[in-house]
Amino acid sequence: MGSRAEIVAAAAKVMREQGYAHATTKVIAQTAGYSEAMLYKHFRDKTDLFLSVMAEELPALGAALADLTADPGQAPLRDNLVRVARLGLAFYLEGFPIAVSVFSSRELLRNHRERMGTTGPRIPLKGVADYLRAERELGRISADTDVEAAASLLLGACFQQAFLATFEESEPADLAVRLADTLLAGL
Repeated sequence: MGSRAEIVAAAAKVMREQGYAHATTKVIAQTAGYSEAMLYKHFRDKTDLFLSVMAEELPALGAALADLTADPGQAPLRDNLVRVARLGLAFYLEGFPIAVSVFSSRELLRNHRERMGTTGPRIPLKGVADYLRAERELGRISADTDVEAAASLLLGACFQQAFLATFEESEPADLAVRLADTLLAGL
């Protein structure tokens, strides 16, 4: 593993334990066993590092959605929805402790939003909606399905379950099959 990958892994660890707001680049670099100068050789700032953690250290929800959208008929619809629900649950469960502290102050949220843009948190929703749109074009779901609402229902449920598991410090229930089946009944 190279220095960049080690720094991303250390950032994920520190951000999980301390949250984004309290994770300093100095502590992240020390945890990785490097100087802060080495960290800045690879990353512009902490937000750049945060985005790398979200893309590289969390379950690959985006990559799976891109694969499903490119070839939606590769597996039964139900199997695909279960896969999306499982990845959504895992993504939010892993990401929630890291990202939640961005909301700890209006200034931090505003600065983070200015750097990321407003699309960041919408990327998974767009990915699920795009996948469902591809399924609709194949005729595997109803032609009048509101794919944006269906995506919101599925990922919203995943997010809520991750929140509850994080808050309660418990293992999340594996609701992926039940969420997929419930959504499928409405499609």
